[in-house]
Parts: sequence; C-alpha cells; structure tokens
Amino acid sequence: MTSTQAFGPRLRASRLAKGLSLSEFARRLYYSKGHVSRIETGFQAPSMEFVRRCDAELGANGDLVTMMAGALPSASPPPADPDDEGVWIMAMAPDGSSSFTRIGRRDVLLGGAAVLAGLGTAAAFPSVATASVDGGEQLQQHRRLLEAARGLGQVAPPGAVLPMLVGQLQALRTLAKETQGRDFADVATLSARTAEFAGWMAQEAGDVGSAGWWSGKAAQVATAAGDHHTASYALVRRALITMYQGDAAETVALARQAQQPDTPPRIRGLAAQREAQGHALAGSYDECMRALDVAASQLAAARAHVADEPVIGTSHVADPVAIVTGWCLYDLGRPKEAAAVLDREIERIPPTAVRARTRFGVRQALAHAAANELDRACALTRATLSQAAAVGSATILQDVRRLATTLRRWHTHPAVRALEPAFAATFYRGA
Repeated sequence: MTSTQAFGPRLRASRLAKGLSLSEFARRLYYSKGHVSRIETGFQAPSMEFVRRCDAELGANGDLVTMMAGALPSASPPPADPDDEGVWIMAMAPDGSSSFTRIGRRDVLLGGAAVLAGLGTAAAFPSVATASVDGGEQLQQHRRLLEAARGLGQVAPPGAVLPMLVGQLQALRTLAKETQGRDFADVATLSARTAEFAGWMAQEAGDVGSAGWWSGKAAQVATAAGDHHTASYALVRRALITMYQGDAAETVALARQAQQPDTPPRIRGLAAQREAQGHALAGSYDECMRALDVAASQLAAARAHVADEPVIGTSHVADPVAIVTGWCLYDLGRPKEAAAVLDREIERIPPTAVRARTRFGVRQALAHAAANELDRACALTRATLSQAAAVGSATILQDVRRLATTLRRWHTHPAVRALEPAFAATFYRGA
C-alpha cells in the first residue's frame, strides 16, 4: 500500500482515537464533510495543505506530514518562458560608440559567468595600484549601487534588476584589476554579495538553475576573498530554493550547515530562521519554535554590531523573526494564529518594500482563507494581486496559485467569484 493509499485509514484511526466525529472534524478543518470522507475512504488524494491541517488538529507533531512527504507533488516555481523577449542592454564598441541589443532572459541570468570567472582568486589579477583611480571612492559608489538595486528589486520585476547587477559585476571586475591587498578583498567581497543578490533575483524570475549557479559562484568568490560569511549565507540561500520546492529535510540540513560557531550572528540568525521554516514544512512545531528562538537571539546580538558593509539578507522587514513566525504557523496548519501574527507584522513593513509586503500579504490572505474568514481573505487578496503581477515574482506567484486553489473551495461565495478575473489577469501577466 502506498503512502497515499494508507493515509486515509491512518487519518480515520487518528480521528477516532481523538473521539472526533466526521462532522466535527470537518468543521474544525473548514473542509466539507464529503471532502474528508472521500480522503478517509481513499477515493481522493489529500493536498499537503489538508495534511498539515489534519496533523495540527490531531496533534500528530509532524507524523502525518512525514508520512506523506514525497508522496504528493510539491509546488515549484514555473520554468522561465523560452519565448520571453528578454531585455535591451547597451553595448560599447571599441571606438567608444554605443548601440543597443536585445538578449533573452536566460542570457541575462547567466550573463555573469564570464564576469565572475576571473574573480576566483586574487592571483588572477596583477598586483598593481593605479594612482589615477580612487578605488575606495569607487567601492563606496558600488555599495550604493547594490543598495539601489536591492531597493529597485522591491518594486520592479527581476528582469529589470538582473542586467544592472551583471553590469555592476563587470565594473567590479575592472576595479579588482586595479587594486591589491585589503582593497582587493573588499572588492571581491562586494562582488560576492552582488552575485548572491543576483541569485535571489534569478529565483524570483523562476529560474532555479540559474539561482543555484549564482549562489555557487558567490560562495566561490567569497571564499577566495577570505569572506566566509557570504559563503555561509550561500547555504541559507540554497535552503530557500529547497524550501520553495517543498523539501523540508534538505532545507533543515542546509540551514544547520550554515550555523557554524565562527559564523557571524546575523547569518546564524537567518540560517536558524530558515531552519524553522523547514521544520514547519515537516510539521514539527517544537523544533520550529526552538529554531525561531535561536534566530531571535542571534539577530538581536547582530543588531549590537553594525558592520560597514552591505547588509546580508532582508533589510526591509522590521522584525524578520516575528513575521516568519506567522509564515511558519501557516505551514504548521495553524491558520488562525498565523493570521493574527501576520496582521500585526505586515503593518510594520514600509510601503516602499512592495515585494516584501506582497510576499507576506499573500501568505496573510492564505491564512485568513484557511481559517474560513472569507470576506477578510478576499479583501486582502484583491489588494495584493495587482502588486504580485507587477513585481514579477515566481515565488510569490506560487503562493498566489495556492491561494486561488484554497478560495475555490468556496466557489459559490460572491466575494470569491468576484476575484476570478483578477486571478486570471495575475496568472496571465505572471506566466
């Protein structure tokens, strides 16, 4: 008997052991009695959303989730559109003249290969200093450019940000040729941070392969420059990829690998936060809360030591642990608790951080929908759909699809029916 076939009888036995009737259990889950019955009798396969709700309601501490892990398909970002028209970039000719040419999106995503190829070791560049070049001032300007790109990434599609990052990496490579010693290490470190952010933008564009490539290159460059911090954070970024693929075990493993004793508190905190999200996917409430406590402690320690370098990880959320707690509670099958946390924490995100507000806003709408608070869920959904399409995020669109599926359980509700055109427009623009 497969896990899917065995789930129904296991669920029924667990429900009866708790003394719950089919009607009462269905009421607590906010699913119809017929839906639960079809799953218990094996006539319908459950979704992972359903499994997590059952696990939480029955106090199974992840046993039901573990039973179904790998047996049910997990959502993953859609592949990049092969017919995408790409973007226009400026090309400089040897005589100084310029022209514009269109390149495909995948070329943009992978265009940094040649740029980063020479940044692997300091020996790749001659150890010369150029008196006419103020490397320190240029480096400061490049740091500002990276912050500007991160800011643009909050309000624009990733395809608009990636060409900027590739261009900046080209300029940093030129600057690295003109520096040595500590200056070279600083340039290489900034290059690694820029490549790391490019990996996130690639994931947001829906190209998981390119995202992994960028993260790997960022780690290589950082290690060569003696910047083990960025190399450790590359593991946290890889864990983000596996989290969106629904792989709880690999997410936890990568996040734990990044939490080494010599890793700075901020990265350890972000890694513990990602570990918590992995435990939430696995339905492990106690382990999730423990990891969140570690994350809060490490990030608090990090705030006491502000470094003069680009921030690693999100810089747009006031309390990342608090808002990720809401995220985790939803994955743990506790939508009412999740909605309460997200309602509070999303108000603290600046209006300019559109991508962050949209990401957690969709999750907020999901929580309210799963808690059967349909009018509130529909109002939140309407407010976030246009933004979800505008920022062009494959990971946000993944949750939008989940939200559409959840709301369609109440397809006769007037507010739900009224959202169908908005969902269709979002999926069309995000395809």
